[in-house]
Amino acid sequence: MEAEGLDWLLVPLHQLVSWGAAGAMVFGGVVPYIPQYRDIRRTQNAEGFSTYVCLVLLVANILRILFWFGRHFESPLLWQSIVMILTMLLMLKLCTEVRVTNELNVKRRFFADFDPHHFWHWSSFGDYVQCVLAFTGVAGYVTYLSIDSALFVETLGFLAVLTEAMLGVPQLYRNYRHQSTEGMSIKMVLMWTSGDTFKTAYFLLNGAPLQFSVCGLLQVLVDLAILGQAYAFARRPQKPAPHVAHPASAKAL
Repeated sequence: MEAEGLDWLLVPLHQLVSWGAAGAMVFGGVVPYIPQYRDIRRTQNAEGFSTYVCLVLLVANILRILFWFGRHFESPLLWQSIVMILTMLLMLKLCTEVRVTNELNVKRRFFADFDPHHFWHWSSFGDYVQCVLAFTGVAGYVTYLSIDSALFVETLGFLAVLTEAMLGVPQLYRNYRHQSTEGMSIKMVLMWTSGDTFKTAYFLLNGAPLQFSVCGLLQVLVDLAILGQAYAFARRPQKPAPHVAHPASAKAL
């Protein structure tokens, strides 16, 4: 009787927790990019952030949305993909504007040139939008033709989460190549790690497709590797900086 009497409190509380978890899933993935976005706007330098992170997340979330048409999963995960796509487009817009402003006498490059040497290094945000729309159109058409194939749908879902699991790899490679994490927001990576840990736990507890859980664990490992780079590079003795006329613009390329 006592347990039944508490139902009036436990049921709304459980519903509130469920809503909170769903909201965290939808918008939590965006939060890590806020400090990086603010750092780029403040310094007017985007060299420390790899825009290939945006490419990976755009591809992963477009594929995830297409996967939903073949196998419906929880609505918060679908809305998360939509919100993340919009966020990555905003990040790309800022990075492109800052980079083009800092470039002097550089030939303009366009998506319509179809030059593989300059892929994802175009001179206008509109070119990135064209690329995203082209990829969405092709992937959507193939999905439409193959939506009745269970093998195709499962493969699509696996590719979506595997691509997302590679989110940190461009940043990991950029840090390794330059042997530096200068310009990268540590807060962003810490939030990646906490968010990916929460997301993976969410997948496991809510019975999401197996691909989601496995690739979520891989994503956490990549995040930890980037944090390891930040720690290792911070312990290295700093080399004396050469005298330049505009030190504020001297960033690791």
